Amino acid sequence: MRTAYLTVTILGIFFNGAAAVTYLIGHEYPKSQADMKGIPRTYVPVLGLLLAAGTVGLLAGLAVPLLGTLAASGLILYFIGAIIAHLRVGSRDIVGGIVFLATAVAALILGVLHHGAR
Repeated sequence: MRTAYLTVTILGIFFNGAAAVTYLIGHEYPKSQADMKGIPRTYVPVLGLLLAAGTVGLLAGLAVPLLGTLAASGLILYFIGAIIAHLRVGSRDIVGGIVFLATAVAALILGVLHHGAR
């Protein structure tokens, strides 16, 4: 169980950390996604900060399990919102969001199974 938990959590840290950096450095992809969804570009850095907070929370959760549980829960809500935002504008390009969501769900479930519901 520990190996699965560590593997999924480290994947989540990598995925979300890379996405956060992309959002925070002002890359064009998150801006074009915001335009497509009708979200003001001024929200892009805020979304990046949310991803960064989730990343730091998953990392901190390796030492303090409650932080990992909270971070994974927050990332689950974030990616449910992202998928809904895509569907709202008629975009069916949700595979990436589903992969990120599945990683966060797996990190939450495996974290709770590994550490217990503390």
